[in-house]
Amino acid sequence: MVEAIATARGIRTSAQKAGLVLELIRGKGVNQALATLQFTRKTIAREIAKLLRSAVANAQQLDGFSGDIERLYVSACYANQGPSMKRVRPAPMGRAFRVVKRTAHLTVQVAERPLKIARVATEGDAAAKPRAEKSTRARKAATKA
Repeated sequence: MVEAIATARGIRTSAQKAGLVLELIRGKGVNQALATLQFTRKTIAREIAKLLRSAVANAQQLDGFSGDIERLYVSACYANQGPSMKRVRPAPMGRAFRVVKRTAHLTVQVAERPLKIARVATEGDAAAKPRAEKSTRARKAATKA
């Protein structure tokens, strides 16, 4: 199973805001995640889409990759807090307010879903198949009678 990681450090947003968008794509297929990010109305969605494409490109460079991008999905994505820039904003009467400009480190990990191999049914499977159970209503009527 192929796994690839892409990381963007020092992105100019808070980790909390980025985490909200990353939560939308966690566990989804790569194409579905890119479509979700394209229509997400948050500025950070563009950066995350770029990061996701980078993770896919990293996966394509690995030796064990099958070549099928449809099998890739977002296995993990998270935002860690980066360094904060402290700035000063003038306030009334000679005072000053502190402005904290936050940054975040974004990480997206993609992995390849395992192939589902179709199992061929044999004659023994048909004989061992249990018969369908009665419906709930039929069971209740049988217990009351």
